[in-house]
Amino acid sequence: MARQAQDALILILQGSHVVPLLQRVRELGLGRQRARALTVLAELGGEPALSRADVAAIERLIRVKLPDDRPEGMWGCWNHWIAVPGDDQSGIMRTLGVVDPRPVTFALGNDIVDADGHRADDTFTGYERVFVTPELDGWTLVLGAWCDPCGAERREEVLRLCIDLSERYGQARAYYYGGQGDGSAWLVAEHGAVLRRYCETGEEGDELLALGEPLPYERARRAELGLQPDWDAAHESPEDEDQWRWAAHDMAADFARSYGVSPLHISAETPSRGTGVVALTPYGVTRGVPAGAYRI
Repeated sequence: MARQAQDALILILQGSHVVPLLQRVRELGLGRQRARALTVLAELGGEPALSRADVAAIERLIRVKLPDDRPEGMWGCWNHWIAVPGDDQSGIMRTLGVVDPRPVTFALGNDIVDADGHRADDTFTGYERVFVTPELDGWTLVLGAWCDPCGAERREEVLRLCIDLSERYGQARAYYYGGQGDGSAWLVAEHGAVLRRYCETGEEGDELLALGEPLPYERARRAELGLQPDWDAAHESPEDEDQWRWAAHDMAADFARSYGVSPLHISAETPSRGTGVVALTPYGVTRGVPAGAYRI
């Protein structure tokens, strides 16, 4: 009941006029009132609405949790990520041009990415932040809609960034996986060149985005389906084309796991070294970030 009242309050009290009242509750209210007020303040106004003491307390809680933090799989409705071999988190962020990293738990990083993926309005696009993981079984992942390899807004920039990353680290890969049956895409760059880009999202023009030749994983999956490993869609039967498209539509997460690490398949048992951070993209630097209350 208390959570329902809290959610109703957030929906109803959309306005800065209630922030001073909630701040007063934080300062003088009883324990439960203060806790609820903190959540509503974060949801309505974000960090600017919180006192320095509250911000410090949240940062302290994150620091307390980090030593025991373990990897958690990402499972959003729309999942976008870049994968880079190695553990050079700071160098990867410099190459990408993301700034102001702040330590986060996996729960917090994933929650921010999922919330941002559902957000697109007149002020924010969902491209403002990324979650940069610690090293996971030999790979560093950058998660967030900003990493989209196939959407019209981001695909050419992500292509360039993967080329830049692959020049420095030998390879870089970008993926999209729609967790609600919304398709898949993958982009593979090595040593400064794009080896492959393939999109199967159901959007018109997907076929025009394909670059390079099918990779071994694609050929192997086609062979498993009884299809020709190498193909030309223009000369393929409609039945074979539909079979492949349906299979590829759901392939990105398994494709990523076959070539390294998939964020949808990591768990507490995944080898991990370092601390994850949430950082601002150029969109976030320009526009700021949306308000929100997230799991820690």
